[in-house]
Amino acid sequence: MKKIYIVALVVIAVVIALLISQLGNFSTYETIATAKAKPGKIVTVIAKLDTATMDYDPIKNPNYLAFEVQDTLGSRMNVVYHFEKPMDMEKSERIVLKGKMENGVFQIRDQSGILIKCPSKYKDDPKAARNNLNASL
Repeated sequence: MKKIYIVALVVIAVVIALLISQLGNFSTYETIATAKAKPGKIVTVIAKLDTATMDYDPIKNPNYLAFEVQDTLGSRMNVVYHFEKPMDMEKSERIVLKGKMENGVFQIRDQSGILIKCPSKYKDDPKAARNNLNASL
């Protein structure tokens, strides 16, 4: 067998091994129902915040935020975030949560576990967006 074929086979084997090792790192978005069905497993959920249920007292414990969210299918779940409350969280349209279900509560133990999807400041006024773009050029 020629050396070039052996080198090609080794390169292909290495590429396949890298692809297989990365398959476990792809994260998909789950619904609240599927997140509840996978207790203990880290999942990512997109939901809407229910601001009326927010429990945060920075004097009592600045690293405890509890709230409730609802997904587009209407399912609800309680969430506990073990860090300080992100700024302007109440203004968010949707939030992306990365954590795991523990005893019926979605626990977020990583500071980057909440990503806030804020509404665009030009959402209702497309002319303002166009003017801002022209001014920056």
